[in-house]
Amino acid sequence: MKYNGKLVRTDLEGFLLDYKQWDIGMVIILAKEENIELTDEHMEVIYFIREFYKKFNISPTMRILVKAIEKVHGKTKGNSKYLFKLFKKGPAQQAAKLAGLPKPSRCL
Repeated sequence: MKYNGKLVRTDLEGFLLDYKQWDIGMVIILAKEENIELTDEHMEVIYFIREFYKKFNISPTMRILVKAIEKVHGKTKGNSKYLFKLFKKGPAQQAAKLAGLPKPSRCL
């Protein structure tokens, strides 16, 4: 992937291979590719998942993501129904992609 004149390495599905190469401007490009119209709610999850990755060095699976968000933001946001409204193809996978993280290990 080319971004701002630089080559950014990705896997075959477009997940960044080095999360440190991520830039906020990439979110707009990646969201377009995923047919997502970004909102503040999307960005809240994207920033959350990036912080999770920095702390635990893994991209959370769906179950882990739901529990982690619930712990911080409560049941209103920490549930799969809410997350699927934001990321229709799979919250853990799409949020990780937009956040510049590796694909969660248990996502198909």
